Amino acid sequence: MIVIKDLQLLRGGKTLLENANATIYPGTRVGLVGANGCGKSSLFALIRGQLYQDQGDFSFPSQWQISWVKQETPADSTSALDYCIDGDTYYREFERRLKIAEQEDDGHEIAEMHAAIDNINGYSVAARAGELLHGLGFSDQQLSSPVSSFSGGWRMRLNLAQALLCRSDLLL
Repeated sequence: MIVIKDLQLLRGGKTLLENANATIYPGTRVGLVGANGCGKSSLFALIRGQLYQDQGDFSFPSQWQISWVKQETPADSTSALDYCIDGDTYYREFERRLKIAEQEDDGHEIAEMHAAIDNINGYSVAARAGELLHGLGFSDQQLSSPVSSFSGGWRMRLNLAQALLCRSDLLL
C-alpha cells in the first residue's frame, strides 16, 4: 500500500504539492494527469527514491520492485528486442553471472544460474519481449533494428515495453 499524508513537495521555490493525501491499495490502478510542470514527474521521482519530500509522510513496502517508463531513451546500437529484454533485470543479472561462471568453468554456478533462469521463465524472455513489441506495433524486422534508428515516439514505445517486461510490484 502506498500512503501519502500531508505531503509537501517543492522544486526550485515552486510548491508542486501541498497537504497532499492519498492511500493506494495493492492492485489498484491509478492515472496521474496534470499540466506540464505541475509535479507528476517529481512525484514519480519521490516514489523511486530520487527526491525527498519537504514535509509530510510518504511510504510503501520497501521490498516492492518498481518499474517505470523512462522519459529518455539512449540513442545506441542495442537492438529493440535487447533493449526491451533489459527491462527484466533479474534475467540480465542471471545471464551476466552465467557468462562469468562459464568463463571460470564453474560447473556448480553454471547449474545454479540455469536453474535461476528457468525459475523466472527466463528462457522465454525473448518471446515475451517480442510479443510485447509486436503488440506495440513493431514489425519482425524492427525487432533487430538499433534503438538509434527509431523516432522519439517509437523510442517511447520501447521504454513502455521495457517497463512492462520488468517484474514489478508497481508500474509508473
